[in-house]
Amino acid sequence: MTVQRRISVIVPTFRRPTMLIQALTSICALKAPDLEFEVIVCDNGCDGEIRVICDAHEAKYLPVVKRGAAAARNAGLRVATGEFVAFLDDDDVWLPGHLRPHLAMLEERPDLEAVVGQFVICDAELAPQDPPSPAINPGHGDDLLRALLSGYFSQLGTLVARSSITSKIGFQDETLEAGEDWDWTLRLARRHQLCFVEVPSILFRARAPGTWDPIQRARVRYARRVFRRHALRAPWLWSSPQAMLRSRWQCCEHYYYYFVEAAGSRARAGDRGGALRAILEALHISPMRAAYHLVAPRALRSALVACLTTKDPGPKKQNCA
Repeated sequence: MTVQRRISVIVPTFRRPTMLIQALTSICALKAPDLEFEVIVCDNGCDGEIRVICDAHEAKYLPVVKRGAAAARNAGLRVATGEFVAFLDDDDVWLPGHLRPHLAMLEERPDLEAVVGQFVICDAELAPQDPPSPAINPGHGDDLLRALLSGYFSQLGTLVARSSITSKIGFQDETLEAGEDWDWTLRLARRHQLCFVEVPSILFRARAPGTWDPIQRARVRYARRVFRRHALRAPWLWSSPQAMLRSRWQCCEHYYYYFVEAAGSRARAGDRGGALRAILEALHISPMRAAYHLVAPRALRSALVACLTTKDPGPKKQNCA
């Protein structure tokens, strides 16, 4: 006899109907006699088109007036009726191997509250750009918590949890405009209720470099806030204050190199103002590192030199008739 497990899938969305269709299609592709889905689309845009898409994919439509991914996911968590809960952002898609390895681990280990898997970074067309991440199993317990506080940002779309999770760790923090999913996952890991399974679970769309500066600026601020919130509650994870500071840097390293790359690409394109602004952002994230990279033969120095030496082409000359 096939045992059917009911999973509530929470999908926050905001005015991205085409991507939402891809996300919902990837969920439907995993339907099977042993899996029953309650798909809850939490719409921050309150868009009539989204309701039509939900009807076509047998998903529940839930309008959410309060903006933000945390508010949308929390609304879905409050109405979920499944034995387990899973998540998928509207711009990502599930991979065929997702869910069953997570469920098997949860059934084997009653002490676990949730399981996370690997994600695959892809471009806008869902073409994979890198191997599954993380490439190395981060372990469990303190090892997993340390990894999560040292630059391993697990994607919420790879997570499957028991539906009782919110009664134990609460809902996502709606005051966080970024990093709310990382903060929530850290709450799980701090209590040793989270485990990792080495299975590619989602295709994660990455934005093109240099196209989302305001979001990256905000994320640096919230990354520091989330790191401080959890690191100070688990000081035993590090052998020294220097080791903790190194982990703090690793949580911001991605943002630093985003602006380094943006500075280089804009300088090469002749956008002096954009390149200089990116250099200033890199200095803001890590002043000492950026200062060194501006005098050493590094990419940031090359971007600055290009800004200072490239001649302005000036206005184009018009031919006289």
